[in-house]
Amino acid sequence: MTKKRKIVIKIGSALLANQDMLTPRFGFLQRLMEDMARLRNQGHEVILCSSGSVALGLRIVGETPESAGVSDKQAAAACGMPLLLNAYKQVGYEFGLEIAQVLLTLGDFEDHRRFLNTRNTVHRLLEAQVIPIINENDSITTEEIRVGDNDRLAAKVAQMVGAEDLIILTGVDGLYDRNPDDPEAKFVPEVTDVSEYMEATKGKSTLGTGGMATKLQAANMAQEAGCTTWIAQGEVDRPLTSVLSQERRSTKILPYPNPISGWDSWIANRLQMAGSLVVSDTVFETMEGRERAIRREDIISMDGDFTRGDVLHIYDKQGIERARGLSDFTSEEVRVLTNNPDADADQLLGYHTKGEIIRGANLVPLETRHLLWDAPAAITE
Repeated sequence: MTKKRKIVIKIGSALLANQDMLTPRFGFLQRLMEDMARLRNQGHEVILCSSGSVALGLRIVGETPESAGVSDKQAAAACGMPLLLNAYKQVGYEFGLEIAQVLLTLGDFEDHRRFLNTRNTVHRLLEAQVIPIINENDSITTEEIRVGDNDRLAAKVAQMVGAEDLIILTGVDGLYDRNPDDPEAKFVPEVTDVSEYMEATKGKSTLGTGGMATKLQAANMAQEAGCTTWIAQGEVDRPLTSVLSQERRSTKILPYPNPISGWDSWIANRLQMAGSLVVSDTVFETMEGRERAIRREDIISMDGDFTRGDVLHIYDKQGIERARGLSDFTSEEVRVLTNNPDADADQLLGYHTKGEIIRGANLVPLETRHLLWDAPAAITE
């Protein structure tokens, strides 16, 4: 790798925390940060997305991964985060690495202004030769407002900073075409279409919140941003550089050759569904050229309580997701408009408007390379 690159690294809880003692695994951290320093010395910029705060805090609050509820995990995260950062700080000091903590929530990715503010912070840290250590703020998030897994969080960070590589270190050496415990399972060294393997990747680790399925979802987000994803075993010497130089076995998930723009990528790659619409088929006939907006007369049904600026998932009458777009109205305003199709939009809403629910510039058709979301039952029944 002669070109300077931005590299996002995702580390799972099972690598960071001793499964029995729930204490930091300093041996792994030593190998990891020594290799991060090696990448830095080669001129690359490194960002770390780290799990581990909940796992490291469980013992302090007297819980186990099996017994902990939501409030237990939130308290554990508050206890475990100082331990995690202190471990990174201690080990990083040996290699001359300065670190900074960046705690994020779902809204920091889904709200565009907060997304840009977060990106500016991360870029400034990189300019100062500081390694951002990014994690979800698990001490305050609940299920409804969570990113949910650090695999997809890392992919969103890679998209945000324009990274060339996303390295996901895990407990296995990559992707298999079925459960690796199956004696007939075959290793998959390279992937272009992650959808081919989604059904074979169910399940998750004991300490973590994601399994191989979330890693493929993350890889699909990275593909859209022109970023290569590597899934590899973390329990080795030089866990990062040996992957990038392809000295050992790992799964390489190739980026798409023509990545979409940053704006379209932000719209198309979502972490949660704010709301959804079923629209008439005539909308999709002219959507590719951005010639047509989605208007109230196009809407057949809708689901969700959303606000202006939320991204909506757009389905056809068969329940197949076809596009995603930025709403110009709240869900209540859309209901008012669709329930009164013959009334003037200005009079209904009390202000001047063209009445376009989603403007053409904010509407992104989904190609076959996207992982599509199932339609909510409420809009397909």
